[in-house]
Amino acid sequence: MQIVAIIPARFGSTRFPGKPLALILGKPLIQWTYEQALEVKDLDGVWVATDDGRIRDCVASFGGRAVMTREDHPSGSDRLAEAAGLLHLAPEDIVVNIQGDQPVFPPDLISQLATVLRRDPEVVMVTPVKRISDPATAANPNTVKVVFDRAGRALYFSRSLLPFWRDGGHPFYYRHIGIYAYRVQFLQEFVHLPVGRWETAEKLEQLRALEHGFAIHVVETQGDTREVDSPKDLKQVANFLRICSPA
Repeated sequence: MQIVAIIPARFGSTRFPGKPLALILGKPLIQWTYEQALEVKDLDGVWVATDDGRIRDCVASFGGRAVMTREDHPSGSDRLAEAAGLLHLAPEDIVVNIQGDQPVFPPDLISQLATVLRRDPEVVMVTPVKRISDPATAANPNTVKVVFDRAGRALYFSRSLLPFWRDGGHPFYYRHIGIYAYRVQFLQEFVHLPVGRWETAEKLEQLRALEHGFAIHVVETQGDTREVDSPKDLKQVANFLRICSPA
């Protein structure tokens, strides 16, 4: 069983065109993400899946590996599935989807996700969550919230506040972190499922799995993560990396 990380990266983002090539402390965003993935101990390989020659050439320039995929994919998961096929991954292999705009994440978290899949053959998809209590962060629709059952299976993901703490008190939430680990066989099945009503409403593709009756298991993390959703996030991530990176 191989464990391979694939980082989907496209140039034509509607909110932030050219985001993978945006510089943070003089280094492209995609390079930060790729090099962080190399810190994961259990991986058998790291690849960038892109549809743009500029991103492919950038990855090659820092010694990374990239695979070219079609331009017409509606989601990162579709791009991931094509890349898994081009890399000839076996159905039982595990593929980890690391977002190209996530330059900071705990490397051991990826190992935790893969361990859940290796330990239980019934599990097909795993993703991390982090407990938060800041009301402003929770209210942001770009912060995806999730609720899950006692067995760690997701019940619902939403951009809205979830759950709603009717009586106030000391509310807390679980923020979803957009990293996924799948069995390749399930990934290939997932991308052929029809888009459901809740995915259409929330624009969250993981809801497709829940709507079709597939369980998504969650793993709680305490580690720091940072994402780049817009140009203003570049400075915040740069400040974080400046503080955390060794001199």
